[in-house]
Amino acid sequence: MTAEGPVRAAPDVVDVVALGESMVTFLPTRPGRLADVPSFDRAIGGAESNVACVLAAAGHSARWVSRVGADGFGDHLVETIGGYGVDVSSVRRDPARPTGVYFRTAGDRATDAHEVAYYRAGSAASAMSVENVDLAAVRAARVLHLSGITPALSAECLALVRALTAPRPGRPLVSFDVNHRPGLWRGTDGPGPLLELARGADAVFVGEDEAQEVWGLRGAHAVRAALPGPRTVVVKQGGRGATVFARGAGDGGPTVTFVPAPRVDVVAAVGAGDAFAAGFLSATLRGLPVRDRLRHGHLTAAAALTVHGDLAAPPARGHADRLAALDDPAWERLRLGPGWTDASRADEEVHTP
Repeated sequence: MTAEGPVRAAPDVVDVVALGESMVTFLPTRPGRLADVPSFDRAIGGAESNVACVLAAAGHSARWVSRVGADGFGDHLVETIGGYGVDVSSVRRDPARPTGVYFRTAGDRATDAHEVAYYRAGSAASAMSVENVDLAAVRAARVLHLSGITPALSAECLALVRALTAPRPGRPLVSFDVNHRPGLWRGTDGPGPLLELARGADAVFVGEDEAQEVWGLRGAHAVRAALPGPRTVVVKQGGRGATVFARGAGDGGPTVTFVPAPRVDVVAAVGAGDAFAAGFLSATLRGLPVRDRLRHGHLTAAAALTVHGDLAAPPARGHADRLAALDDPAWERLRLGPGWTDASRADEEVHTP
């Protein structure tokens, strides 16, 4: 025993730890305004836990660290995320604060063609802090994945993410997805901390349009100039593709690599950013070349784009590897539709005319 309580065994080191809030999501059973939709289906939503779930489904060891309420919605989150094979043993239950929930319409969250109603103020996750999170479990990873959503939840959450992105011996590779959510920063001093936090990470994911909105930066090279410290900066450029600036890759010198996105028959434009990060990180953990990391990011995003909901099973590793290995002309001819992740239906669903 110690003054703080019983001595706990050191946590197992996993491939990826993802820290952040997850919420129970209510999706409409038919199109229409929230005022008109009569019923909803229950799902889960959370940028960081989405990444953990996809990585676990792709065969990596993953841990999700968060806080949820001591309520039925908290039970549902822990059980569902654990069902993907994610280690949820470090998720704390808060008896005084609820699990966050939100409702949304079927439209695209990235445009005005949707409604979303969040009920997350004062949630259990917003009370995460350096004092009440299992930091040993958070740091026992090859990769620690964070996002810009968490520091917007509260001053305590911001201090926690600052602590996790601060330099320290033996720190895991810190992955940071900017994930700017303007509504979460209202009532604060603004999203200024996002640039500071991104600069403290090792790998950063940011949309080109997002960087312009939050930092006033135009173009991928301007983003890299503002983020000189991270070894890897991935600038997502929508349907055009993505550019990665990498140091220490291949021969050790800096590289700039652009990979176009394949054409996708989009079913629902939700969850693609989290899936892209998961695919890129999976390929990073496997030590694949930078080009293939981007291709795996695109393929995993395409899996999310061709299903309803935030979470989609990634393509089988062998299937994705075969597509990622295509020569440039064949890659640029790819067109992915619903069902393409089923390798047995590859000839039907993956078109390279």
